[in-house]
Amino acid sequence: MLAFLLLGGMLAAPAVHAAEVEIRQVQLEATEDGYRLSSSFNFELKRVLEDTLNRGVSLYFTTDVELNRPRWYWFDENSVRVSNTIRLSYNVLTRQYYATVAGGLRQSFSSLDDALALVRRPARWLVADKDTLNAGATYQVRVRMRLDVTQLPKPFQVNAINDSDWQLSSNWKTFTYKAE
Repeated sequence: MLAFLLLGGMLAAPAVHAAEVEIRQVQLEATEDGYRLSSSFNFELKRVLEDTLNRGVSLYFTTDVELNRPRWYWFDENSVRVSNTIRLSYNVLTRQYYATVAGGLRQSFSSLDDALALVRRPARWLVADKDTLNAGATYQVRVRMRLDVTQLPKPFQVNAINDSDWQLSSNWKTFTYKAE
């Protein structure tokens, strides 16, 4: 009977999804034009993703940022919710990798490792204008990075739903920030 209860407990235990993207560093800083996020991530590209990229299919890596101001008298105020996407592609004819940041900046690289370095450590980007946050207020900042499978061609999206090799994401990292 004890063995049956132990087996039942193991089957009922929720599966824990290990994050495959590690957030190494994340920091929000006030600048003259607004609030900028600097971050760095650590991950390895799975073989199936590398093969797909080398066959000419672009991969999209999205960093999501949320800033919420806790309020004791009502629901939290959702101040900012933004995303930044880096498109990673490969041109078979030129044998060049390209990283395109949302907004138009496109860089070419001779190796996949060099292109992934830009994805792993993106440039600081503006997440909120100076007027968006209340000076002196404390905000909860949440950051995550993920492979955005919704931007893949439709046949790849179907595979991505059922195949764990296409699941590449970090857990949300939360920290507090006092606006200046």
